[in-house]
Amino acid sequence: MAKEKQIVIKDAEISNNCPVCFNQELKLTFYQKHKYNLFFQRITGEVTSEIKCKKCYSIIYPVNWTPDIERVFEYYNKLVEPDRPSIRFTTLFYALLLLLIVLAGTGVYLYLEGII
Repeated sequence: MAKEKQIVIKDAEISNNCPVCFNQELKLTFYQKHKYNLFFQRITGEVTSEIKCKKCYSIIYPVNWTPDIERVFEYYNKLVEPDRPSIRFTTLFYALLLLLIVLAGTGVYLYLEGII
């Protein structure tokens, strides 16, 4: 089964007011999704974000954003540079691929020699 991880690509401390407790300590975090499997590791292009208050620990959803928070979010969203989407195969994948090629070659050889 594939595992998914959200890897932090950028953190920012912002000084806007929290809509819940009116504290001025918010943390903006950008995540990029990585998928891990036995055969490959994939970096997706999906970037998500989260704004959290450091005092009341509540997540501030876009519905509750003030115009100031939206402006700061847009600024930091432009600064985020996610990793390129890519796929990296594991050694297990290459070992199974090599085994499959060897078995296919052996089958063709035995067929041409008339053994099968």
